[in-house]
Amino acid sequence: MQAFQDYYPDKFSHCFGCGRLHPQGLRLKTFWDEADPDSTLTRFTPAPLYSGGVPEHVYGGLIAALFDCHGTASAAAFACRAEDRPFARLIRYVTASLNIDFLRPTPQNTELILRARLLEHSGRKVRLAMDLTAAGQTCARAEMLAIRFREETDAKPQ
Repeated sequence: MQAFQDYYPDKFSHCFGCGRLHPQGLRLKTFWDEADPDSTLTRFTPAPLYSGGVPEHVYGGLIAALFDCHGTASAAAFACRAEDRPFARLIRYVTASLNIDFLRPTPQNTELILRARLLEHSGRKVRLAMDLTAAGQTCARAEMLAIRFREETDAKPQ
């Protein structure tokens, strides 16, 4: 099964968090959650490199990056599903806003699970609710507004 990010065209595959063509990137992968078909799922185990101010825990910037990449890939997938669009024509979404509540320190060397649920899809906008869990505990929650990237070829003439 291919991840949503694997469908991004090469020109949109250089993101540090989820780009398959970024040589040092995290290469996050997002899929439909088999246990809940109305949710998406990303799994990531942070290495000590991503240390935060609390020993053996990750820094908040990594958590934001995980939500950012998981969220935009999820937005694209939810839009494809709603529009009955084949994934081979996945359209890139970008983050318009990302609000995060950090609930507890997030451990390193533990698999983190991110899930997203669709709250709203309207035109070019997708709004999501997301959570990040570690060892069964919710460490952070986020809400994202993602906007469909408009390429020059998509722009309407003035």
